[in-house]
Amino acid sequence: MQPPDIIVQRQLDAYDIGDIDAFVATYTEDVEIYDHPATLRMKGRDELRERYAKLFASAPDLKTHITKRIVIGDHVIDDETVTGAPGGGTRRAVAIYQVRDALIAKVWFISGE
Repeated sequence: MQPPDIIVQRQLDAYDIGDIDAFVATYTEDVEIYDHPATLRMKGRDELRERYAKLFASAPDLKTHITKRIVIGDHVIDDETVTGAPGGGTRRAVAIYQVRDALIAKVWFISGE
C-alpha cells in the first residue's frame, strides 16, 4: 500500500494540471471536505467532481505550492499557497488530509485571508 503522502501528492499533481478524473480518483466515494474544524463544505465524489470541474475550467493556471508537509500516521498536513485562482492573487491555507485504504477520506481546510 502506498504511503499517505504519495496519495496526497498524486491528488495535488492532478489538481495542478486540472485533470478532474485523476483528481477525483484519489478520493473515497464518501469523501467529506470541511472548513476546519467542523463545517462540512462537500460530501461525496459527485459533489467533489462538480465543484472542482467548474474551478478547473475557470482557472487553467491554478497551482498549489507546498511550503511544508508533515506526515503523521494516516494524516498528511500541508501548508499550501494557491496561485492562479479566479480573481487573481494568492491564497494560503493549511490542508489536513486523512487517508483510508489508499484514498483520501476526509480533508479539513484552515484558510488564511
